[in-house]
Amino acid sequence: MSSEGRGDADRTRATHRGEGVTGSTRHRSTTGATRAASGGTQAHESDDHAYDPSAADQTRQTGNAGTSCRPRTSAGTVPTIATDQPAATPTGRHLLWFRRPAVDWQSQALPIGNGRLGARLFGQPDHERIQFNEQSLWGGVDGYDNALAGQPDDVFDPSMTGFGCYLAFGDLHLRFHAHQQPDVDYRRALDLESGIHTTRFGAPGRGVRREAFASRTADLLVFHYTAERADALDCDITLTNAQDATATADAATIAFRGTLGNGLRYAAALRVAATDGQVRADGQGLRVQSATRLTLLLDARTDYRLDAAARWRGTDPEPAVRAALDAAAGQPYATLRAAHRTQSRAVADRVRVSWGASPDEVVALPTDERLARYRAGGVDPELEQTMFVLGRYLLHSSSRPGGLPANLQGLWNDSNQPPWAADYHTNINVQMNYWCAESTDLGDSHRALVEFVRQVAVPSRVATRNAFGAHTRGWTARTSQSIFGGNSWQWNTVASAWYAQHLYEHWAFQQDVDYLRDTAYPMIKEICEFWTDRLVDDGTGHLVAPQGWSPEHGPREDGVPYDHQIIRDLFQNYLDCAAALDVDHDYRAIVADLRSRLAPDRVGRWGQLQEWRADRDDPDDRHRHTSHLFAVYPGRQITPAGSPELTAAALVSLTARCGRRDGGPVSDATVTGDSRRSWTWPWRAAIFARLGQAQQAWAMLRGLLRHNTLDNLLCTHPPMQLDGNFGATAAIAEMLLQSHDGTIHLLPALPPHWTDGSFAGLRARGGYRVDCVWRAGRVTDFTVTADRAPHRDPVAVRVDGRDVLVEPAPG
Repeated sequence: MSSEGRGDADRTRATHRGEGVTGSTRHRSTTGATRAASGGTQAHESDDHAYDPSAADQTRQTGNAGTSCRPRTSAGTVPTIATDQPAATPTGRHLLWFRRPAVDWQSQALPIGNGRLGARLFGQPDHERIQFNEQSLWGGVDGYDNALAGQPDDVFDPSMTGFGCYLAFGDLHLRFHAHQQPDVDYRRALDLESGIHTTRFGAPGRGVRREAFASRTADLLVFHYTAERADALDCDITLTNAQDATATADAATIAFRGTLGNGLRYAAALRVAATDGQVRADGQGLRVQSATRLTLLLDARTDYRLDAAARWRGTDPEPAVRAALDAAAGQPYATLRAAHRTQSRAVADRVRVSWGASPDEVVALPTDERLARYRAGGVDPELEQTMFVLGRYLLHSSSRPGGLPANLQGLWNDSNQPPWAADYHTNINVQMNYWCAESTDLGDSHRALVEFVRQVAVPSRVATRNAFGAHTRGWTARTSQSIFGGNSWQWNTVASAWYAQHLYEHWAFQQDVDYLRDTAYPMIKEICEFWTDRLVDDGTGHLVAPQGWSPEHGPREDGVPYDHQIIRDLFQNYLDCAAALDVDHDYRAIVADLRSRLAPDRVGRWGQLQEWRADRDDPDDRHRHTSHLFAVYPGRQITPAGSPELTAAALVSLTARCGRRDGGPVSDATVTGDSRRSWTWPWRAAIFARLGQAQQAWAMLRGLLRHNTLDNLLCTHPPMQLDGNFGATAAIAEMLLQSHDGTIHLLPALPPHWTDGSFAGLRARGGYRVDCVWRAGRVTDFTVTADRAPHRDPVAVRVDGRDVLVEPAPG
């Protein structure tokens, strides 16, 4: 961490006391006052009491209560399980729950995912539909590029033989024979901390309960059904493929396999792992009779491999599907559930935030009714906190090490023609997906983006040299990228430089020197070489990026500030990495010189930070992008302390874009038209937070919930895309903790009505965990822990506007 700003700070070794602040360096668990401020999280434990059949089941099978063995399960062999009482419904405070089944995939169905495989659940009593995805089922050809394909830059071809798109995998259907009672005690819920979806309905003595989760430990989807009467689970089960493959069924399994038009092989299978009823094949499906317990396992895979050298292909997916099902089918449902819950809760428990509790009568409302109340002007701090938790849940559910990064829709998709191909958009969207990764301790999910960038660089070099010259060093990308290294639509010339920020940030937060040396540094240096060769002198001694743009806004021209801000960020990140490794002194000098000569940001005629080099910004412009404010966030060049004039100009630009050209306070009502987009609100919230505008940052968060959030709390552009969810989590973290300028800022943009609260586990650059408690808007207790930092040197912490030096606690 930089020592900037420490000269005038107070130095503290053990504790800092004064003006109501305790800056303790001791490692403390979040108990007492902090736990009390965590929104009643003790209620989250209720799903511990869900039905656990394993003990009774194994006793009946073996006759020995002390034996935990279980018969090995193979295809067509279904072990019986004993009956027990239905589980209690989860009542935790970070639930999405509803009184009615879902009928709309986009706005009502609820998502589960394990970072590779996902599903959306509807909870229909008579006909259960589970729509599922696997993140690598994509159309399109390897290494597609518009120019190489003979297409103009503005063509976007999502076809199987073009750039391609993300594809739907299939649906699992359970059609129940007995008419259910959906209006009696109906409830469907997704617990964002355990990652378990439940559906419950039925009168006493006729109750039905369903559970579903996406297991990382077993690497498949798990569904468990219980009923109080034997005919309630009588059903026909089918597995359908969205790509027209035909399913086959045997005594306990339904499966299909196929090959897409681009040669990608895929396979899926459903296994009845356990039941106390009878199961038989019936045509292309299965029929279940006389069951009160039913456990299903589902897996889907492709032969995709995230490896350009292997031409993006790996091994036949069908054996892997069968192996995963065989391994999981040999375990009791309770074992699968416990392993999943432990893993999910461990991730959820890394970070806690609270800024007040909502009234119990509000928390008791279903999610759609709470959101409607909030849209109408109601106050609901725990709904805002649930949005924070949901963003982390979605990122963990759609991104994991060794897999693909989250796309525009995370990994959930019910269409073979999804909007914008559900691709990787390089001019804001894929980056926003990962803004919360490091600050909210999801760096493991971030690794998926790092490896994706490393691999798509290979075909992108070919496309880059075709477009910019055969001898061009480095590479960049177009606006849209595919999992096969495809590049489509307009060139976003600083795409790779923006990617490089994520390579850098992963190191800045994690402090993994091996990663820096072996992965991040070579990639960042290569991207610098692209700009070393491409920048041109404008005749005044300044360097400009030729033919850049302000994304999706305005013409292409030389010297666009968006380009320069990202290039300046790239160069600084490179210099920091090279200094940390103490390498490449000669090239460091070249990069430092180039950075110093980049054309600077300018303040225009109405006090705005200019979007173009010429002073032609329109104060009445309501365009969704605010690309010329990158230097404020996610960049770190414009700060209130370091560049007050540019900070003031950035605030003028942002308030005008939010509908207040007079510079007055903004609200969600002043933001209109094109500015109401899923990702626009959280980007502006984070920028306002960096500018120290707490109330206006909160107004953007409120606007996202009121205007671009669906009933299931998934964000909509429209249509649904999840950058808004990920961005909201990042923006909230930025309101509570900042560390971009070398000082750890506690509560840098705390809204006035977030009077009392706490956070635990947020991350600061340099490898620090930070916990904090505040009362009446002032910090009362905080802990900085050097659990990943390479040393325990004192760090500068800004507390209630005053800097103190704190020796961090050991990890």
